[in-house]
Amino acid sequence: MNDRLSVQEIETAIVNGRILESYPDTGRGESVLVAGFADSGTPIHVVYGKRAESGVIVTIYIPGPPKFVDPFRGVTDARSV
Repeated sequence: MNDRLSVQEIETAIVNGRILESYPDTGRGESVLVAGFADSGTPIHVVYGKRAESGVIVTIYIPGPPKFVDPFRGVTDARSV
């Protein structure tokens, strides 16, 4: 699926976002899930990891139903509130 996000939108989401989850080294290095917003207000999730001295983007997507009730909470998180 192509969410048609620009590099600038992705950079903004990473720089101004917050870490939702941290993933331990699973053989490919540690990575984190960051939730942020583009300047337009579009929510963006970015999974990226650190490799040597640089970051590597693993995946990028716009969160939404059925897995996410809002950009910061998944469906299972919402059920526990």
